[in-house]
Amino acid sequence: MAREPLRVGLLGYGIAGRVFHAPLIAATPGLRLAAVVTRDPQRRAQAGAEHPDAHLLDAPEQLWSAAADLDLVVVATPNHQHVPMARAALAAGLPVVVDKPLAPTSAEAHALIAAAAAAGVPLTAFQNRRWDGDYRTVRRLVEAGELGRVTRFESRFERWRPAIKPGWRESAAPGGAGGALFDLGAHLIDQAVQLFGPVARVYAEVDRRRPGAEVDDDAFVALTHTNGVRSQLWMGAVTAQLGPRFRVLGDRAAYTSYGLDPQEAALRDGGRPGAPGWGEVTPDRYGQLGVDGDLRAVPTEAGRYQDFYAQVEAALRDGTPMPVDPADAAHVVALIELAHQAAAQGATLPVPA
Repeated sequence: MAREPLRVGLLGYGIAGRVFHAPLIAATPGLRLAAVVTRDPQRRAQAGAEHPDAHLLDAPEQLWSAAADLDLVVVATPNHQHVPMARAALAAGLPVVVDKPLAPTSAEAHALIAAAAAAGVPLTAFQNRRWDGDYRTVRRLVEAGELGRVTRFESRFERWRPAIKPGWRESAAPGGAGGALFDLGAHLIDQAVQLFGPVARVYAEVDRRRPGAEVDDDAFVALTHTNGVRSQLWMGAVTAQLGPRFRVLGDRAAYTSYGLDPQEAALRDGGRPGAPGWGEVTPDRYGQLGVDGDLRAVPTEAGRYQDFYAQVEAALRDGTPMPVDPADAAHVVALIELAHQAAAQGATLPVPA
């Protein structure tokens, strides 16, 4: 006998809610998007057109008052609202998915994790870039020893956006966690730590390049892992010529790939997991493995954002682990904080034990 789908309430219908969470929830067997909270009239109209079976609500309080009718809450609000919205969901006894970053500060992130543990309610963070196809390919090659001993990991999320867009991501509001380091760095740092483990030292350069910029729009972070691997991470909005997405150097071979995982663009264009070719890139975009003069194209793994919510559904049904340990997300926030401190001091800082 088929089980009733788990009912999901979504807080926020901006880029995170509309492009990522809502379509991925709707595409996951065993989940149903039951409610969307947004006050913006245009976004309400979009949500109603794209998810006609979902209840449209004006305020989070309407979710908490109907907690008995929900099985999961997803927080896809601006960053400064992540913690209060997640805390309210936990207080209502509802499991929570929080979009990255988990919190604006590591202290708030750890307090949120403690609150979830005290309530006995599952909590996870949406670090969706763990399911990028190119990252999955790098991970496979590293774990298989195809590069030998990895010495240097280069990773970039670069854009060319010389004009500042209105919105909270470009605002310096206190506690807003805006800027490139919190936005793109949350993914790059998470991927590096997942690949190469604990970090011993952090160096960073964090700048505002565009006239009128209130937050960082150009950043570089160097992580020295305890195993000796050096991760060099670039992120920003003012890159007129893009570098490789990944360049991984080992003592046997190297791997280089260009271009972004296609899933975000597909979601923006109305694509959904399960469609033919979902998450795949064409052979002309495959990365190159080997040594100069002896290179071979390596098929890129298909991107699988759908696996995140499939694992959430399984965790809620069967008690298996959530897809992302919130402690990982809290550690990423701590490294972002340390990167900001390193940049301000012009120093390389040790990671506290």
